[in-house]
Amino acid sequence: MADKKPIELEEGWSSMQRGINKLIRLLEGEQESQFSAEQYMMLYTTIYNMCTQKPPYDYSEQLYQRYREAFNNYINDKVLPALREHRDEVLLKELLNRWNNHKVMVRWLSRFFNYLDRYYVLRHSLHPLKDVGLLCFRDQVYADVKRNARSAVLKLIEREREGELIDKALLKNILDIFIEVGMGSMDHYERDFEEVLLSDTGSYYKRKAAEWINEDSCPEYMLKAEECLRLEEERVDNYLHASTKPKLLKEVETEVLAKYENDLLQKEHSGCAALLRDDKTEDLARMYRLFSRITKGLDPIADCFKEHVESEGMKLVKEVAEAVEAKKEKDAGKPSRDSGTSHEQQYVRQVIELHDKYLAYVSTCFANSSLFHKALKEAFEGFCNKNVAGSTSAELMANFCDNLLKKGGSEKLSDEAIEETLEKVVKLLAYISDKDLFAEFYRKRLARRLLQDKSASDDHERSILTRLKQQCGAQFTSKMEGMVTDLQLAREKQQNFDEWKQSKNKQLPIDMSVTVLTTGFWPTYKSMDLALPAEMVEGINAFKDFYEAETKHRKLTWVYTQGTAVLKGNFDPKSLELVLSTLQAATLLLFNEAEE
Repeated sequence: MADKKPIELEEGWSSMQRGINKLIRLLEGEQESQFSAEQYMMLYTTIYNMCTQKPPYDYSEQLYQRYREAFNNYINDKVLPALREHRDEVLLKELLNRWNNHKVMVRWLSRFFNYLDRYYVLRHSLHPLKDVGLLCFRDQVYADVKRNARSAVLKLIEREREGELIDKALLKNILDIFIEVGMGSMDHYERDFEEVLLSDTGSYYKRKAAEWINEDSCPEYMLKAEECLRLEEERVDNYLHASTKPKLLKEVETEVLAKYENDLLQKEHSGCAALLRDDKTEDLARMYRLFSRITKGLDPIADCFKEHVESEGMKLVKEVAEAVEAKKEKDAGKPSRDSGTSHEQQYVRQVIELHDKYLAYVSTCFANSSLFHKALKEAFEGFCNKNVAGSTSAELMANFCDNLLKKGGSEKLSDEAIEETLEKVVKLLAYISDKDLFAEFYRKRLARRLLQDKSASDDHERSILTRLKQQCGAQFTSKMEGMVTDLQLAREKQQNFDEWKQSKNKQLPIDMSVTVLTTGFWPTYKSMDLALPAEMVEGINAFKDFYEAETKHRKLTWVYTQGTAVLKGNFDPKSLELVLSTLQAATLLLFNEAEE
């Protein structure tokens, strides 16, 4: 049987060319029937045969070249002339149409020439057929129209920025071409489009910001800035590549925020100080959100916040000083009765309210930023360590706590409110530089409450000591805790004393209770020798006997100045109960021995 006659190059190519021309007519929308399965197989088989013939009839190399030429011819004959006729949006639509057609052509031709891909391309490490088609488009079509296409895209983006509706899907598809021609690299998108987009964006917002800063108040400007940043983010989501987002936003932030920050914050009736003064929390939160985008953008806002809070605090200091002075003048010549106390109590209450208010600003407007916590701390340290109407804040805070914790204090609050207020006072203590001074004042007032039975609640007393211990350390509260414990032990000791008297059948002429204190815990009290009435002496001797029997190596020192006594005065009209100090009682009892 005779060998089959080999297919000559031109003969085989003329058959392929007919198939290619049919495909081109289909792409151009001309009257043409679709490929049948027989036509497709005939074209595929022609290539197969021409590639598998023995040399010199193996035309693989020539077919690979002609595959490339088929694209180049189509591009030069049909694609480029059509594109060069158009500009702007029409050009983009035509380019997208040509790109889609090109992809269809690559898909069909790479199927016809598939055998080349499977053997010849692999063996010679050449570009696969799909890549060859893409390279033809990139080197001829893309290279020719990229400038005009970019210009058209940028015009549409500017129109959208000015509020017009545009065809976002078209832009997305066009920019996908810039990405796809990179064949896995973003070089073409970045170099041929993104660089110019960023430069244009900078210029656009430079113009806008210059208009806004002159026309708008600070809140209006910030609303526009926030909106344009939101729209630019949307723009990226709608049609730009995700990698463009940080670069694009940086351009807007630089032109709209960074360059005008000082002008904006210092606007006379609407800048940062005015927003703080007028409690514009929403605008302050927006200011924080916007300027947190910029390096060191929050520093001037934190400085402004600190100045404002400190000046509000100094206003309180000044007000209380004036109020106390006015009260002194009004009460001049009258007997002094704890002058100014109510104003100073009110001052501490106002400082707590001020702290609550601006702490809420830090957490809500300024996202709990450590920078603003620091600014708040420095502002409070600034005015909390000033003298207030001749007293230190440490003393006023100790007095305030005393008023809260003693029976009959002027602050009538529920248990929960007292706990909450005590917690706030302890927080304020963090700003006082001389905490030891507070401890000293607090200890004296605690001693008075405990010894005179004026403490409203043991629970509250222990609660504030626990808080002080957490804030200032165990050393700070050790003496105060010792004082509270002493009182508890003294009650037990009194019970033991009563039981001892019963066991010894001792009947004292007076009811007597003794509070034993530990020397190191309590303030230093003056001890004095006092000639006590016989009734008291008997009681003291009884307690000494009891104490010495129970406790070794301890010496009792009697502090008469801290004692109290209840005497019944038998007067002519009626009897009276008198609550007196031990010294007063000892003096009055002398009258019992005097003759009328």
